Amino acid sequence: MFNVTAVLKRLVLGRPMRSEELQETLLPKRLALPVFASDPLSSVAYATQEILVVLTLGGLAYLNLTPWIALAVICLLTVVVLSYRQVVRAYPSGGGSYTVATENLGASAGLVVAASLLVDYVMTVSVSVAAGVDNVVSAVPALAEHRVLMALLFVVVLTAANLRGVREAGTAFAVPTYLFIAGMLIMIFSGLFRYLAGAAPVAESAAYGVRPAPGGEGLAGAALIMLGLRAFSSGCTALTGVEAISNGVPAFRKPKTKNAATTMAAMGIIAVTLFAGVTTLAVIAKVHIAADPCQLIGLPGNCSSFAQRTAIAQLAASVFGGTHSIGFYYVQIVTALVLVLAANTAFNGFPLLASILAQNRYLPRQLHTRGDRLALSNGILALAFTAGALLWGFRANVTDLIHLYILGVFTSFTLCQAGMVRNWNRELRTEDDPVLRRHHVLARTINGTGAIATGLVLVIVLITKFTEGAWLAVLAAVLLWTAMRGIRHHYDATAAELDVADPHDELQPPAQVYAVVLVSRLHRPTLRALAYARSFHPTTLEALNVAVDREEAAALEQRWHDLDIPVPLKVLNSPYREITRPVVQYVRSIRRASPRELVAVFIPEYVVGHWWENLLHNQSALWLKSRLRFTPGVTVTSVPWQMRSSAHAAEPAYDAPGSVRRGRPAAQPEDTRAAGR
Repeated sequence: MFNVTAVLKRLVLGRPMRSEELQETLLPKRLALPVFASDPLSSVAYATQEILVVLTLGGLAYLNLTPWIALAVICLLTVVVLSYRQVVRAYPSGGGSYTVATENLGASAGLVVAASLLVDYVMTVSVSVAAGVDNVVSAVPALAEHRVLMALLFVVVLTAANLRGVREAGTAFAVPTYLFIAGMLIMIFSGLFRYLAGAAPVAESAAYGVRPAPGGEGLAGAALIMLGLRAFSSGCTALTGVEAISNGVPAFRKPKTKNAATTMAAMGIIAVTLFAGVTTLAVIAKVHIAADPCQLIGLPGNCSSFAQRTAIAQLAASVFGGTHSIGFYYVQIVTALVLVLAANTAFNGFPLLASILAQNRYLPRQLHTRGDRLALSNGILALAFTAGALLWGFRANVTDLIHLYILGVFTSFTLCQAGMVRNWNRELRTEDDPVLRRHHVLARTINGTGAIATGLVLVIVLITKFTEGAWLAVLAAVLLWTAMRGIRHHYDATAAELDVADPHDELQPPAQVYAVVLVSRLHRPTLRALAYARSFHPTTLEALNVAVDREEAAALEQRWHDLDIPVPLKVLNSPYREITRPVVQYVRSIRRASPRELVAVFIPEYVVGHWWENLLHNQSALWLKSRLRFTPGVTVTSVPWQMRSSAHAAEPAYDAPGSVRRGRPAAQPEDTRAAGR
């Protein structure tokens, strides 16, 4: 029979893939760059802007600090990229910061890194998508009122693309990423050429004055240092996603380590070039942008309703000749695309890390399972749902979301680099080769520098952003850390409880079996259940009926006697018209009378083919099974009776891999209900 759901699924996700085809999903360097590095590459679209927004709090004069703050960010980015190249080489199995911290600093430190990264991946999706929507709105201001809807639609598109598999997502996202890089380079070099030629580009906001925010007048001393640190911490958004390549080394083609390290280097060079170029142009063009438009002096109309263009939009307009030029629209389109696609870094990193954590029993095992397209589908869906909820809750506002950002990534940076220092110390204690020792010393120096630098930034971020919303990210990471510890404790306790001490004791059959077949009326499903129960040759076998209606119960007893059914029938009175409680109490009474006896309960059930048929049958069997499962020494067996309507569901419309594992469509649990009552 034609299955609309299955056809739609195949159209959206593509054909199922066999496990042996996993090798075909591995990425060459040209696709790995847009898949894993789109986040740090695209962050240049808002990192410079975030620096400017913070500095304008003090007034126009403090914008002169922009080049120095950008230089500090570039130095930090260089150190972090070099540090993570060491991680890629030392830990080619993937896992990145989590694996490094766990193996060198202990399980608790590893979980701190994991919780921080998982929170940061969620924020990456939220901030990237919201920033992409901002650029769409800059090009088409009329869409501002549909900001949240656009953001959620972008998340849906990203989810569908990633559910098709890593390689297909890389192929789909490669073109926009490379178009963005080309567009940024053309804009940067065109603007610099015009500057050197004496016709420097001028931003549309260059004529606006900037009044200090309340409390921002005449900053000096500690207040000035704090303003600079806040601007620096906001500019550090340029570093988000740098670690993703180290997490995803297994997704690269062979030689994995070399390809991953090369991709990391390429990402670092491109990110530094773009960030430096955009910041230089912003200073040349005198871009003025503020968190509160009313800080800007000389705005046309009411400042509270004034829609500022993003820094990238202002630069594109100034370089290419206005907001109606082809170059302006090109930059806005590719920037919006790459900002949305930057979330793809998280859509690769989050499922991979969650899969490793699930394999280590810190998260539910379902997160380790691959879907039809060999993608880690459950992790992808979990990320999409959480990020979508954040975008909806914060109305897709970048300014509000940015305060929750980067805290997690610098926590992982710091602990990872500290772990690498310990790793190199351990290697140096056992290494005698002078060439390798020199390499290890250099690597330790790089990672030590990275640990100190990122640790200082982490302190700065905590100080400057904690009260502005970063406390929410800290709280989320703490709750996640606690939950993962609890999940691991549960899995360990379960494994200990189920461990086999002596298999011979467990294999001993019960001395006696008391079989009970539940009967609502005498029909074919009941007779099948009785025959099935008799095939087990139990010590005692009886049929059990609950007399909700005395006349029906009496009629059942009479017919039972007339047909000479060779199984005794016991009728339980139920003056309060209950079914579950009398059955459970009766079964427990058997256990109390014979504690060493196994009680086997057989329940005949209908199997129907249409969802609406389930509404026409009572759900007594489900309640009974759920209650009886908690009674020690009791087994519950469902004896299905397939109705004619179930024939169309007996064979899957599409024999997709994983159908049986997921319980559909041949034996659908939702189509199984109590017979009769």
